[in-house]
This record gives sequence, C-alpha cells and structure tokens, in this order.
Amino acid sequence: MSLSVDKNLSAGMRDGVTLMTDVYRPADGNPVPAIVMRLPYNKEQPVLLFLSGDILRIAQAGYAVVVQDCRGTFQSEGEFSPYFQEAADGADTVAWAAAQPWCSGVVGMMGASYYGATQWLAAGETPPALRAIAPFITTDQYYEKWTYQGGAFQLGFMLQWATATFGVGEVVRRLGRGTASGASLGDALAAADQVSARYSHLPLTDHRELLALTPYYQDWLAHPDYDAYWQAAAPRERYAQITAPALNFGGWYDLFLGGTLANYTGMKANGGSAAARQHQRLVIGPWVHGYNGGVYPERNFGMLAHDGVADVTGMQIRWFDHWLKGIDNGVPADKPVKLFVMGVDQWRDEADWPLPDTRFEPWYLHSNGHANTAVGDGRLSTTAPGHEPVDHYRYDPHDPVPTVGGASFLPGLFIAANAGPRDQTIVEARADVLCYTSEPLARDTEVTGPISLVIYVNSSAVDTDFTGKLVEVYPDGRALILTDGILRARYRDSLSAPALLIPGETYKLTLDLVATANVFKAGNRLRLEVSSSNFPRFDRNANHGGVQAEAVAADFITASNSVLHDVAHPSHLLLPMIERG
Repeated sequence: MSLSVDKNLSAGMRDGVTLMTDVYRPADGNPVPAIVMRLPYNKEQPVLLFLSGDILRIAQAGYAVVVQDCRGTFQSEGEFSPYFQEAADGADTVAWAAAQPWCSGVVGMMGASYYGATQWLAAGETPPALRAIAPFITTDQYYEKWTYQGGAFQLGFMLQWATATFGVGEVVRRLGRGTASGASLGDALAAADQVSARYSHLPLTDHRELLALTPYYQDWLAHPDYDAYWQAAAPRERYAQITAPALNFGGWYDLFLGGTLANYTGMKANGGSAAARQHQRLVIGPWVHGYNGGVYPERNFGMLAHDGVADVTGMQIRWFDHWLKGIDNGVPADKPVKLFVMGVDQWRDEADWPLPDTRFEPWYLHSNGHANTAVGDGRLSTTAPGHEPVDHYRYDPHDPVPTVGGASFLPGLFIAANAGPRDQTIVEARADVLCYTSEPLARDTEVTGPISLVIYVNSSAVDTDFTGKLVEVYPDGRALILTDGILRARYRDSLSAPALLIPGETYKLTLDLVATANVFKAGNRLRLEVSSSNFPRFDRNANHGGVQAEAVAADFITASNSVLHDVAHPSHLLLPMIERG
C-alpha cells in the first residue's frame, strides 16, 4: 500500500494554541482509524518515531498515524510544562484527528516513555473518539517511579533528561525561531556533555544552566513528597475516568517497570468501563529504557528477546484492528499477559499478573555479624533466623556506592550499555555493601512476580537511605543484577508525610524491589545486597534530616547503619516462587 505524508498540519487547541502535526496515511484517501503519537522530542527525528513500533507498517495496515510535537516543543506553539498540559492537549488532538476527512472517526494512541504518558493523561479526559491505547515503557504517576523512587530523587535520569534532552531541545527550538544564538546552543551542548560531572555538583538546586531553559527542574526538586503538585498529573488518580483498553509494554530493566505493572493492575481494578477493566494487556521483555533488544555487555538473552523478533508492531496492529476496526481476530480471548522469562530466555503467556499460582516465600538474612562484601559471612536461606548478631556498615555520602547497571538511564555513548544485567563484583567488594548469598541451587528455581525486602534496621542518623538488590551469582563468579529498590527512611510510612528517625531506634522497613521473571539455573545462587546508596542513579542522602536538594558537602554526615536478623527481627526477601511440573 502506498502512503502519503502530510507535514505540519495545524491542530488547534481549546485555548487557541496551534500544535504542529504530521500524518502518515494510506494514499487512497479513504477514511481510516487514526493512531495518535504526541512527543516532546521532535517529530522530525525518525529514530524516535520507531522506538515503540514501526509507524510506516502500521500506516500500511490501514491507519492514519498522527505524530505531533507537544506544546512548547520544536515546531508547536506555546510553552512546555511537562505533564500538566498533556491531558487537555491530548484530548483536543484526539478530537481534532477524529474530525478530519481522512479519519473514520475512531482514534487510538501509541508511543513510548513520555509519549506513553501523553496517552494516559489524554485518556483521563475520556475523549469520546478514543477507543484503545498502547503505552510503551511508561508509568502510572510522575512522582514515584519517575522523578523519585522510595522518596529518593532519580538524579541520574532527571538531570540527564532536563539537560541533554529538554535543555538542548529548547535551545534548538529558540534557534529555529531566531530567539537564541549559536553560542547559546554551544553552551547547552557543553552542559549536556558534562552531565556525568554535574551529578556530583551540590546543592542539587544549583544548576544555573537549567533555570532559563528547563525551570520545571526546580519544581521537581521543590516537591520531594507526593503532594497535590504530583497528584494533579497522576494517571493513577484518574483510572475511574479512563474507558479505553490498554496494551501495556514494559521492560524488566526499565526504570518505569513498576508504573507499567501498576497501570495494568490498577486499571483492572478501577478502570472506568467494563472494557477497560476486562481488557488490559501486559507484555514485558528483557529491555531497558530506550533499548528493546536483548544483548548486554555481560548477558545475551538471544534473538527472541528483540522487539522485532517478538513482533511488537504486529501485536499493536492486531490490537488496533480489533478495537478500532471491529475485526473479530480473537484479541479478547488472548491470555492477558506475555512475559519474557529470563534464565530460560523464552516468551510465555500467562493468565494474569501476578501469576495466579504464585507462592510468596521468605528468604531470610543470616550472618555472624560480618556480611560486609561478597566474601563476608552473609547467607540467604528459607530457614528462619535464630539468635544472630547484627550487621553494621558506615554510609558516607562523600563516598557513595556507584550505580552499576539495573534500571538506570545514565549518559554515555549508548545509554543502554550502562543499564541492564551488569556484573556487581566491583560493588560487592565494598565494606558498605552487605551481601547475603544462598547455597548453590539444587534445581532450576523460578522467581517471577513482584519482590519486596523487609528489613529491621537502625541508624545513628535522623534520616538515611536503605537499598536492596537481587542478584544472580553464576559459577564463573559473575553477579548479575536482576532488580533493585531504595527507601529514604523518612518515607517509611508514607510518601506524603515524611517523619525523621530516632537515632538508635529499630524500625521495620519494607522496600519495593519492583519485579522480575527469572529462572535461576541449578548451580547458580541468589544474592541480596543491602546498602545505603546507589549513585548517581539516586541522589545521596546527606543523613542530616534537612532538605536534600539544598544540601552541600558540609552538611554530609556519615551514618552508622545496622541490619538486624534474629528471632525478633526476621529480615527477609519475599520472593514470588513459581513451581510447575
């Protein structure tokens, strides 16, 4: 099928602002369903248009693919304010597309990351023409799991995003309009190149190059709690208004995995229509943010892991064929969950998430008081602890544990090379990292589902962080991260109402380690790492109890932190075990 491309059509918003829009559609001109993608990263960049599916193949399947620069970005009018403008603009764009002569009057939405957010936010407005969405690697809110996690600021992602993406993009936009100079672009590019060095700059609020280009970065830092600012733009707060079924895609190493899973389960429970509640779909691959393949420096998941081989575009076409064209192709009868199970490196269809036959099993922490480093005496087993000594370590914010892989989004030649299943050996050699390791497994052992860590702790500080990391240890010594999490202790009871610690008092903390799907092969071992930093993925806790974003090096206090694991304090990793014949 031949296609036509209409460039820079003017889509008018309710307040008179015009958003520039491209349309890829069948050349015969017959009305077809529209599929909208709204992004702030420049609709002229081809690589971004194909991040979550082949838009040309989708257009050739009989759709008008509508691609739009968000308000205040690149060729569109207005001022950009992340999240807060997208609900109304998205709903208006859906209505605009539905009214065009080349559209049949029904609309879907697709796209990854921020242009997954633009789908959920538009859907919360319940636009009548919107019949289905297909969000890819996105989340359920923009506080927890996006800007913050467990109360810790996602410094690695947010500074990279604000500087190298939005900051440079804003200068390019101003250059195009004659309101900026080449020198200012050079300054912005220089700042973007120095993001790695800027991670250590204090206070976090002192990034002057961002004030004029991305003032909202200061807003993110000014709202460290889940307050009304964040609630106003959270899709999870509006599930009851969302009536469109959703085909949710995520990655086991994507920093938005927790939000992807929350959207699936939250919409099933609280969606605004029977169709939305009954027809949520979930697809999770071994992917990181921005890379949907399966090859990493220390782990190759095979060709089946690649989104092209898995045929993500084919899944999307089949989804939209049913919901937008009314084709009886069996979509409602499909199993709702498709997971890539690592270890066996295979795709598997499941009846729900969490899997209905999940058995949650505690794996307890043990030691003789010297679990520091991977060669310490920390052990992990299903046997409950007896009378055991406490494990101690010192967390010095001047010397934080470095980020190595995981669900990160750090700058570099190829961002995904810094993420995913990286070897933790260098981390596990540090005295401020407690390691609890199982015996070699006697048989293949599957862990698939949500994971949490329950630990009893005390600290000499009034506030500090605790981190947890699930690692698979291979016979050759590799220790590859599977998933991890963090909790800023002041948020132990609520992300909205922080409360400082009483130094020396023991507290029970529950850390969300998100989820995985992995078969630990016989002979491999499970390992849990516990520490208090993961930098620069997360900002360093100064341990002083004050405003973290305003802390300088002189505010840093070294904390003496302890993990208890005995009869009265049974610290454990709660694992979702899958046992099938």
